[in-house]
Amino acid sequence: MSGWWVSTAWDISPFTLLSWVLWVIGSITLHELAHGWAAIRCGDRTPIELGHMTPNPLVHMGGMSLIVFGLFGFAWGAMPVNPSRFRREHDDALVAFAGPAMNLSLAFIAAALLTVWNKIAAANLMVGGTFDTNLVMFLWSGVFLNIALAIFNMVPIPPLDGSRILASFSLPYARLMSSEQGRTVGLIGFLAIFWFGGRFLVPAAISIGEALLALLKF
Repeated sequence: MSGWWVSTAWDISPFTLLSWVLWVIGSITLHELAHGWAAIRCGDRTPIELGHMTPNPLVHMGGMSLIVFGLFGFAWGAMPVNPSRFRREHDDALVAFAGPAMNLSLAFIAAALLTVWNKIAAANLMVGGTFDTNLVMFLWSGVFLNIALAIFNMVPIPPLDGSRILASFSLPYARLMSSEQGRTVGLIGFLAIFWFGGRFLVPAAISIGEALLALLKF
């Protein structure tokens, strides 16, 4: 199928395709589990009661998300929570931020491992070999993807995490997003970012990832 992302990734290398699949599914699963862990710490056992505290990506992503991933190379997940069970005023913001925080943690871990490996490869004259090339590409994919996920999810437009964080600290924004007009504007904004934001998101994620790697070299 000409233009299919799977074919494009496979043409680069089968390992490129494998890396993207593993990072997308793994990162989304851990992102959602982070929401669940935070919700439980804040007094809401809904994730446990509904069986979502599991590493099974099918539970978090669902069939439709996996179908879209197979067709277009991107996906999403969901973690059920009940804000009425939270103990403190801004627990909803904490739970919402837990997902992007997980992605930033994964990006940092991947970047740290990549930095260490680059030093090992250089010291043992392994740079440019098949193993080196594949490992560098795998770890860089983790850095890039998780930074991109963190940036995307922090945009303050429903249903993204950023909207829940802003709504927790801004009652006017919360009221606007709960109104019919606000939901319409939010949906239009989300679709616009989803379809056209890549031209800004990709360069931003690459630049931040490169800056992180440069910082870790010191």
